[in-house]
Amino acid sequence: MHPRTWLLQKRTNAKLTQEEVAAFANIKRPYYTQIESGVRRPSVKVAKLIADIIGFEWVLFFENDCSEKRQNTNSA
Repeated sequence: MHPRTWLLQKRTNAKLTQEEVAAFANIKRPYYTQIESGVRRPSVKVAKLIADIIGFEWVLFFENDCSEKRQNTNSA
């Protein structure tokens, strides 16, 4: 589990709370918190909603996850 610090930074730069993002995306705040903390991976649908709300490319969710996996594989 790796926190998505980039997501936290983008959300705070957009001056949005976790509660606001969750409400706009029509998801529960605990679920959003799990996404932001890296506990859960959003579906493509939810990733697109969050990205539209905060203002970034939705594929960042999956590019960063893949990059971390590659780094972990290369260091093993």
